Amino acid sequence: MERNEIEQQYKWRTTDIFPTDEAWERAFAALEKKLDFKAYKGSLTTAEGVLAYFRAEEEFERELLRLYVYAHLRHDEDLRVSRYDGYLSRTLSLFSRLGAETAFVTPELSALSDETLSGFAEDARLKDYDYTFRRLVAEKKHVLSEGEERILALAGEPLCAAEDAFTMLNNAELNLPEIEWEGKRQPLSHGLYSVILSGRDRAKRAEAFGLYYSAYRKIVNTLATVYYANVKKDVFYKTARGYSSCLSMALFQEDVAESVYENLVRTVGENVSLLHRYVADRKRALGYEELHMYDLHVPIVENAELRLSYEDAFELVLKGLAPLGEEYLGLLKKGRDEGWIDVCETEGKRSGAYSVGAYGIHPFVLLNYQETTQDVFTIAHELGHALHTYFSARTQPQAKADYKIFVAEVASTVNEMLLLRYLLKTTEDRALRKYLLSYLLDTIRATLFRQTQFAEFEQEAHAMAERGEPLNQENLSELYLGLNRKYYGEPVVQDEEIAIEWARIPHFYTSFYVYKYATGITAAITIADRILAEGEPAVRDYLRFLSSGGMTDPVSLLQIAGADLSTDAPFEAAMKAFGDALEEFETLI
Repeated sequence: MERNEIEQQYKWRTTDIFPTDEAWERAFAALEKKLDFKAYKGSLTTAEGVLAYFRAEEEFERELLRLYVYAHLRHDEDLRVSRYDGYLSRTLSLFSRLGAETAFVTPELSALSDETLSGFAEDARLKDYDYTFRRLVAEKKHVLSEGEERILALAGEPLCAAEDAFTMLNNAELNLPEIEWEGKRQPLSHGLYSVILSGRDRAKRAEAFGLYYSAYRKIVNTLATVYYANVKKDVFYKTARGYSSCLSMALFQEDVAESVYENLVRTVGENVSLLHRYVADRKRALGYEELHMYDLHVPIVENAELRLSYEDAFELVLKGLAPLGEEYLGLLKKGRDEGWIDVCETEGKRSGAYSVGAYGIHPFVLLNYQETTQDVFTIAHELGHALHTYFSARTQPQAKADYKIFVAEVASTVNEMLLLRYLLKTTEDRALRKYLLSYLLDTIRATLFRQTQFAEFEQEAHAMAERGEPLNQENLSELYLGLNRKYYGEPVVQDEEIAIEWARIPHFYTSFYVYKYATGITAAITIADRILAEGEPAVRDYLRFLSSGGMTDPVSLLQIAGADLSTDAPFEAAMKAFGDALEEFETLI
């Protein structure tokens, strides 16, 4: 459908940011004139000078983020509309210019002694920035001169071109072929592909699988070039700033120990036999002689899938999240009723789902809702993101409201786990229970095992580039296919199409992001179990975590909610949850 055919109640309300495009234009012009921070140069040696700068920069950034979020939302409503592509480009350019204009700040602060910076961290006037100063002390060895920092800031926009190119190729110019579906030929959109792969018609799944990847195969060399450019960007920054590796750089910037990444990959690698066992069970339950990659999404139990309207799905989510309390449920309803959510898939709309927000603006959620179980859980998932943003912005000062990406997937996955546990607890239907157990297993497969597979791919692809090996579609496909064999084992046929799956993963353009899905579900399983076991005390701690923003390192923040990723306990709990569900599932089949 076209966007103008969708009822207003299913669209997000961008007028909450700017009432019209003309208002956006006026705000942009006014803000652009304020881009001048030269007066603060040389003044960052006293608490008074630092505070004055931070307040001015925050005010500018708050307005710039409003411009960005509006442009981002309008752009994603319909990628065919060039006006909002221009808005987004102009806003990102202003971000780049802001970075160049303020490039003196980090070098100037880093030139101060550790004692002075630590003193700032203890100064009551600068309490909103205490964590910022502690991180500055740690990061000093990676900060360059003012001139070099300015060059890196100016390079930010062009070095993002790879991600922009992938987004355009994947959403607007992929030229997906048509397929016969529901009595008519229609384009095989990303959303329709997901629907077909979860459907019972195996021949149609195989057809859709082949057609979908045929579109990627036609441009796979271009996509390899684009991905290599993205990796080279990371190598450039890691070399310029003196990090030992791209992975080390990514984790250091998140204030996460490399041991967390290593523990994840090690623990999951030691337990891939559980995944092999599950896919063998899936093959047996479906009665197939061979299990293909396009067979991994179909429900094992026929007619047990949750085919719900959006309204009914939302009501189910409310019931599942009831353990989080009335305040939490009230905010979910507020988001539904007050234009936070864009629900329907429409022509030209960006695929997938996400939540986005900025300080001083309520969060927004993009969906492309289809009547599948996965999309019911997507509602819970994205609203978890949204309320994490809401609680953090409501509780923390602007400097601490933005939480690290490392914890960004925890709240969303806690919601999924609570909803799933609610459904398992309340159903008495044997077929539905079997379905829900398989759904839990598939959730852990997709979010823990699969994302760790992705993490290994990213780690090795970056290591190859760091060794000076050029990345191309041949060696990237060989790497990916080898990992797919490792994770899925003998029970699954390694269809040739799956070797180029790396070419369609958007998150690979935010490097070393995907492992956070895996650590997120690991922490979420522990937190959800604690909420259900302990009730109010655990909920209180969890809401404290949601309200903590970025006040300190993310591993410490998760400890507030009872998940300590510096130990093996959460990783072992996640593997146990998978194993326990697998045992019950096997008794049912």
